[in-house]
Amino acid sequence: MMVSPFRALLQQTLSHALEYLEHLEEAPVEATASLAELRQRLQQPLLDKGMKATQVIDELVAATSGGIVGSTGGRFFGWVIGGSLPAALAADWLTATWDQNAALYACAPAAAVIEEVCGTWLKQLLGLPAGASFALVSDCQMAHVTCLAAARHALLTRQGWDSEHDGLCGAPRIRVLSSSERHGSIERAARLLGLGSRCVVDLLVDERGCLQPTTLSKALAEHPDLPTIVLLQAGDLNIGAYDPFAELIPLAKEAHAWVHIDGAFGLWAAASPAYRHLLTGVEQADSWATDGHKWLNVPYDCGYAFIAHPEAHHRSMSHRASYLTHAQDARDQIDWNPEWSRRGRGVATYAALRQLGREGVADLIERCCRHAHTLVTQIGTLPGAELVWEPQINQGLVRFLDPKPHATSADHDRRTDAVIAAITQTGEAFFGGTTWQGQRCMRVSVCSWQTNEADVGRAVAATQRVLQQV
Repeated sequence: MMVSPFRALLQQTLSHALEYLEHLEEAPVEATASLAELRQRLQQPLLDKGMKATQVIDELVAATSGGIVGSTGGRFFGWVIGGSLPAALAADWLTATWDQNAALYACAPAAAVIEEVCGTWLKQLLGLPAGASFALVSDCQMAHVTCLAAARHALLTRQGWDSEHDGLCGAPRIRVLSSSERHGSIERAARLLGLGSRCVVDLLVDERGCLQPTTLSKALAEHPDLPTIVLLQAGDLNIGAYDPFAELIPLAKEAHAWVHIDGAFGLWAAASPAYRHLLTGVEQADSWATDGHKWLNVPYDCGYAFIAHPEAHHRSMSHRASYLTHAQDARDQIDWNPEWSRRGRGVATYAALRQLGREGVADLIERCCRHAHTLVTQIGTLPGAELVWEPQINQGLVRFLDPKPHATSADHDRRTDAVIAAITQTGEAFFGGTTWQGQRCMRVSVCSWQTNEADVGRAVAATQRVLQQV
């Protein structure tokens, strides 16, 4: 039997991968190489003649050394970034190996069926209607685009306008009523869909970060004839706040609005018996968006869109061409997502859900929430620190106070940013900053399956040392 030209190369690559993964625990979380160093190593002239693949990989690993952030490990608490479960990572390698174009059943049969199964499992885990359509897209940004494209179709169809055929020039204007704590991906989705950022109306929230029924009712009544999308938060980016869905969704439905849920990470609380009460009533919405590469811990890129109105979803996305082979009984992914050529991202999702099961997903959610609470409350009690928001899920805020007499809020802001930078420079932990209610805070987010009590202890100890030195 002929030896595959891939064998030696992939064995070599496996060694490099294991070397990285097995040293995550002691390696600095922050990238240690400078921009200048990385450019100097990587900005090589394009060769006239190539080189051996084994040499390419060895040189690539050497050139990127120190330029890889340890976000897949247990001591990364910035933004909302999960790691990669072992089964999900291995499945992602196979996805690249199989190299299927998961656009049609005809060119990727197994990938198509895997996505069918993933859609069913995800709806069950997240407590969404069994009849909802779905799409596996690149991220929550594109999940918003997919869901809001369906919303645009449905709302304009009611107005007698065919946006897919006639475009938007002259179409009735659509407004998006959202929380002032919304994510920036909502505005980008509105821009990509031709609605324009001006269509997004930010409504003030209460002290808990929640949109109140009286606020929404007033906004709905101001322009009752405008086609309207109401966008609600299932875990906002700073404090993980949940809007009161059971109260807000019926109000929106009475006004004939489309209700979309931004659940980039917070929708996963539905998989936990301890936290699913935060999502009471969310199943009444029209669409939902979340990420897999956050709390499910599958590799990038992976987002999920769910839509309660399959016809609107299908009409906003589907395409037919004579050279395409469309399945009669199977699901063609191209009918439900905005991409044409696409990798089989459902394989990693399938593997992750098989590895974890229902109980494993719930345990992952609950462990992350427990670790976030410990991190925030312990750091918040250190001398020179202030607890700003105690986590209800996996997100919390702390602030660092300037010790000088008569320090101003601006002084505390500068001190907070300086402490965050100093903690990151230790290599022991990675946190990010944010501005919440006008003040700079350190945002703590725990999203990795690898985070454990020892990681939390190291992060707290590193923070304590920095506060004593900075």
